[in-house]
Amino acid sequence: MKAPIAVSLALAAVLSVPVFAGTVPQTQDLTPAFLSNGVTISGLRVTEVGGIVVIRGKATDAEQAAAALTVAHTLGYARVANLVQVVTRPDDMQIERRAERELMLHRSLEGSHLSVQSRNGVVTLGGSVTHEIQKDAAIALVRNIDGVLSVRAEFH
Repeated sequence: MKAPIAVSLALAAVLSVPVFAGTVPQTQDLTPAFLSNGVTISGLRVTEVGGIVVIRGKATDAEQAAAALTVAHTLGYARVANLVQVVTRPDDMQIERRAERELMLHRSLEGSHLSVQSRNGVVTLGGSVTHEIQKDAAIALVRNIDGVLSVRAEFH
């Protein structure tokens, strides 16, 4: 008779403990605050998650990355994950040649007429496409080229 009582007590103890569902921490986009404080990092994304500020983007020198950290501390954040990648200054001519080659060889872009310009690693894609989905394909291809910091689309 003691075994059923012990099982009942154990079951009662488990059922009386409140079960908390995993809570998802609130996130807040802080990117506009960092931009207005003069942070000049390509592809800047700043998010606060559970009291920790996460800074992402690509900088061409370590001073730009350090400036983002300084802004975070100035805004009152003590816990900061500075994940800014410091990359070498891009070679725009090499980026343009590689982008043109990639776009020309990709079969899904047949029938499109694209132009590529790169300035400090920021690539501007222009021209015309046969199908709207070709725009997304072209942007995705160019975004993955070494040295490209960001891609702007100016299709007509």
